[in-house]
Amino acid sequence: MGYERALEQYISATNTHDFNNVRKILHENAIYWFSDKTCTTNSGIQRYFENAWNLIKEEVYSAEDVKWITVDEGSATCIYTYRYKGYYNDEFVSGSGRATNVFIKVDDGKWKLIHEHLSSL
Repeated sequence: MGYERALEQYISATNTHDFNNVRKILHENAIYWFSDKTCTTNSGIQRYFENAWNLIKEEVYSAEDVKWITVDEGSATCIYTYRYKGYYNDEFVSGSGRATNVFIKVDDGKWKLIHEHLSSL
């Protein structure tokens, strides 16, 4: 399934810590609801990601217990538990929360992330 692969690619791109890789998965109209901020432009999303990567060094992001709650020919929505680990001020940190991702199929048949909502558990 293309949407499942899109989620895998998104997680992999996030872990490269290079927003150019993340941008390839994002829809041009993507909206992110982070726990402390809403980002409605790709440039805003990029600034948020890059700030997080600067705060938590060597961060590894992962998704567990992924459940696809709606799927049709043009969209797919999943929920999962996200986990992160890395170094904050040279000390190992880790955490988790809830995530919702909405993917849509665009004209070229690729799946793009149009919405992400992250919150604490």
